[in-house]
Amino acid sequence: MKRAILLLNMGGPNNLDEVEIFLHNMFNDPRIISAPKPIRRLISKIIVAKRAKSAISNYKLLGGKSPLVGHTQKLIEKLKTKVDADVYMVMRYTPPFAVDILEELKDFDEIYAIPLYPQHSSTTTLSSFDDLFCEANKLGIAKKIKTITSYQTHPLYIKSIVERIKEALKENDAGEYELIFSAHGVPQKIIDKGDLYEKHIKESVEAVKTALQKDEIRFANTHLAYQSRLGPIEWLRPYMDEKLHEFKDKKVIVFPVAFTIDNSETECELDIEYRHLAKTIGIKEYRVAKAPNESDDFVECLVDIYKKMKNDDRV
Repeated sequence: MKRAILLLNMGGPNNLDEVEIFLHNMFNDPRIISAPKPIRRLISKIIVAKRAKSAISNYKLLGGKSPLVGHTQKLIEKLKTKVDADVYMVMRYTPPFAVDILEELKDFDEIYAIPLYPQHSSTTTLSSFDDLFCEANKLGIAKKIKTITSYQTHPLYIKSIVERIKEALKENDAGEYELIFSAHGVPQKIIDKGDLYEKHIKESVEAVKTALQKDEIRFANTHLAYQSRLGPIEWLRPYMDEKLHEFKDKKVIVFPVAFTIDNSETECELDIEYRHLAKTIGIKEYRVAKAPNESDDFVECLVDIYKKMKNDDRV
């Protein structure tokens, strides 16, 4: 029996030459911009022209590539020692793409697709599934694929977050800090159409708060905000850059709750750009916790999900 696990994510540039490819594929995705294809391509072209230079500058700050691929590869190396399956990453907007990986899996008996976004959204989960099954149908192997749509309150996922928050806190008193959960924003109109993302984010936050209380870790207050908005339309509020202005003369720890793998939004936007903003505002101390990445708890979370998928159990 030949089995494969596919870890699905948005991807990130492996080098500076892939930055424009990443942006083009993202903004040409109908799950991101729902306009008709010719209009969507035009919009994508305009956005790439405006954003490419600044995006390249940001990736230069990160060593010329997204940290996402490296962390995902480390995650795969740990995961494959614990499962009876080969493990692959499949990225939506940068290599390796579904079309490349699935070609290698035509002779496999079972394929398990696990999104690396625990909170379900049409902009992430469904976008990756669209791409995956489009290519799988071409190869005639779609029936071999099992999927999971969300795992926003999985105990081991929540534990992996708590451990990262503890790492950021170190030996300090939690009561001296404000804890801010920062999630990637989505347009409000997507939520209004029934997208589950906001609901799932709040469920994850509540589960982490409960777990922290059980560990007797009590922050001064906890907050939720949304980052990475684009354009003039209304996105999920409160906006992270506006929320930070509430914390002048305070200490804060930020956890990137929508990300299981560190990327440019965490290591550049949160840890560089917003750190500068925090200093300008007068925030006394600003810390950004790491995403779960290849932590033991998150690896065990994926192992548990895989085993339950294999046994057709509810995750």
